[in-house]
Amino acid sequence: MADKSTLRTLANALKRVPWLVTLARLLWGLSRARFTAGVVAVIINDQGAVLLVEHVFHPHTPWGLPGGWIERREEPVEALRRELREELGLEVRIAALLLSELGYGDHIDLAYLCYPSNAIGRLSAELLAYRWVEADQLPRVQKFHYHAIQHALEVVSRETK
Repeated sequence: MADKSTLRTLANALKRVPWLVTLARLLWGLSRARFTAGVVAVIINDQGAVLLVEHVFHPHTPWGLPGGWIERREEPVEALRRELREELGLEVRIAALLLSELGYGDHIDLAYLCYPSNAIGRLSAELLAYRWVEADQLPRVQKFHYHAIQHALEVVSRETK
């Protein structure tokens, strides 16, 4: 595994030439099925804060929700559990599907409301950092992530009434 300094250097380089990530996605997409799919988790802790992670490979909006790609013939909730274990050493209770969206190209995103079952462990090489953020302190995130967070907060608010 690369050290954080190497990963930070890579992330900074990709911020200077973000088209490399677009090119990599296009090339990767040529080897994939007609549709690709990804999952993200809106993880809310006992204090009502949302977990955000800083991604190495997201030069335009490095902070966002944890998650990843769904593999061929993999159930979305199992893909989410796998990604959270791999990226954060985190187990969660998945409460609900919040949102789905057809994004760039033929990519489908799914967002789930989750609650942590344990403390965050070791970060994978895909992540630089993590932090718990209050709803009014969100940094700039991808539009889908923002909508998923807002929807999750509405669901949690209704549940606590």
